[in-house]
Amino acid sequence: MTATYTFDVFSSLDGYGAAGGDWTGYWGKQGPELLEHRHALYGEKQRMVFGATTYRAFARMLAESSEGDDVRDPWVTRMRNLPTTVVSTTLKDTLGWPDATVVSGDAVDVVARLKEESEVPLRSHGCLSMNRALMAAGLVDRLQVTVFPVITGRTGVDPVFQGAADFDLELLESRTLDGRIQELVYRPTLH
Repeated sequence: MTATYTFDVFSSLDGYGAAGGDWTGYWGKQGPELLEHRHALYGEKQRMVFGATTYRAFARMLAESSEGDDVRDPWVTRMRNLPTTVVSTTLKDTLGWPDATVVSGDAVDVVARLKEESEVPLRSHGCLSMNRALMAAGLVDRLQVTVFPVITGRTGVDPVFQGAADFDLELLESRTLDGRIQELVYRPTLH
């Protein structure tokens, strides 16, 4: 049986994964329903998969944060404590992540192998370039996009799908959180 792989990403309405300027985490739009939902999602048995760039960013943000910061929301703590595979040709250390393993190689090959071997679903949060490559290779089963009600045309960074292939998307699930945030779950197929 092949494990399900979910590419989980936050986005502004105009497709950016983050923003500079005076925007805060979650673009300042998080509410209790979003945070509880995320906490429940990350309470399920699963294995995280990260590329080195996002993994380093998470490890740095967590190391530089203190209790009560958005970075240490309970769902992020749960995510950090899940079994984790980091795909990297440069990283040699787990940077203090509790249950992480660094695997050298091409992400497409590593994830294809993980999908065959894993007894639990696989999930990746962020990791934009890696997940675009995995989508193009047909390895992403679920694309979970949480759309925040903002447009960051001047300050947006990390365009989520810049340079991606063309995909048809089959809507599997949708929900509104806190009356303003949309979570959309799709099955992507190359167009």
